[in-house]
Amino acid sequence: MSLSIQLEVVEEVLCIRLSGELDHHTAEQLRDETTRAIEKYGTRHIVLNLQDLSFMDSSGLGVILGRYKQIKQMHGEMVVCAISPAVKRLFDMSGLFKIIRQEANEAFALQNLGVA
Repeated sequence: MSLSIQLEVVEEVLCIRLSGELDHHTAEQLRDETTRAIEKYGTRHIVLNLQDLSFMDSSGLGVILGRYKQIKQMHGEMVVCAISPAVKRLFDMSGLFKIIRQEANEAFALQNLGVA
């Protein structure tokens, strides 16, 4: 299965909606597309919607951590939402929830970032 990436900019927030599998085959595509969008639109925050992400491995974690660092350099914040139990377990085990906030859904994430 492949990865589908949907990007939408809401004010200064880049909403990234992923579906499919985020692994070593698709991680570079996500890195390239999100980096271009951040630079093109000057977004300060990221909302990462993982509702339809069925699988993620350590390559996916690496890409997410890289975008987190990119946003942090601009004094922004990354929020993850609608995360499946399997992917949530990976976030827990990796410690990403210590630096990336989790919200129930995209609307709450946008609201807590001051957009909505």
